Amino acid sequence: MTRMWPPGGGTRRPLAPRVAAPREPVDPARIGRRVVRRRAKGMDAGAVAAALEDARFDARQVSRHEDLADDARGPAELAEWERIDQLLADAEPGTVYDPDTDDVVRAELAAEAAAAAVSEAELREAARVAARADELQALRELGTLEQTEPRTGDEAVRDELTRRAGGYVQADVDGWLAHALAAHLGHYRDPATREEAAGLLTPPVLAHAALLAELARLVPDADMDQLAFAARLATTEPEAAGALAAFLTRARP
Repeated sequence: MTRMWPPGGGTRRPLAPRVAAPREPVDPARIGRRVVRRRAKGMDAGAVAAALEDARFDARQVSRHEDLADDARGPAELAEWERIDQLLADAEPGTVYDPDTDDVVRAELAAEAAAAAVSEAELREAARVAARADELQALRELGTLEQTEPRTGDEAVRDELTRRAGGYVQADVDGWLAHALAAHLGHYRDPATREEAAGLLTPPVLAHAALLAELARLVPDADMDQLAFAARLATTEPEAAGALAAFLTRARP
C-alpha cells in the first residue's frame, strides 16, 4: 500500500539535517608512525639503531602490563623504527633519514589525499542534494512541482525526500519523475540518462513511466488526470504494469 507523508497528503516539510563533515576517527597506530618519523628525521643509521633499541626496551616493559596489551601505538612505533632502521641499512653510508623522500611515507600521504578528496566530494554532493530537496519541497508547497523539469541527480534527491519523510513513499515526486521520464523532459532528453535511470529509480516509478509512455502514444490528447490509474497500477502491481506497457508496444502501427 502506498504511504504518503504527512498522512492525508499534506506538504508539511520535515527539518533537513545539517550536512557536516564526519569527524575523523583517532588512529593510534598512525599517530605512532608519525611521531617516529618526526623524531627520526635527520638521524643516521647509528642514531636510528639506538632509538630502535630504546623502543624494544619500552616494548618489553609494556608487555609486563596487561592493561596495555591492547595499545596499538607502541607496536606501531616499534615497527616503524625497525622499518627505518632497515631502510638506512640498505642505503649508502652516511645517509640520514628524510620522510620527504621515503617512498612509504609518500604513498601514505598520496592515499590520504585521495581519500580526503573523495570525502570532500561526497560532502559537496550531500549538500547539493539537500539544497535541491529543499527547492523541490518548496515547489511542492507552491503546487508547481509538475511544471518543473528534473535535473541530473534528482533521483538521489527523491531518495532524500523519502528519507526525510521517514521512508514514506512520496507519490507526487514519484509521479513527477515518471511523467518526466515518459515524456523525455529535463535531463531525460538524453537517451543515456534514461537508460541510467533504470538503476536509479524504483520498479514502480519505472513501470509507471513505461506505461505512461505507451498510453500517451495510443491516446496523444490524454492528460495526466485521465492517466491517474497508471500510477495506482504501477504502485500496487509494478510487474503487471511493466508487462502491460510491453504488451501495448505491440499495438504500434
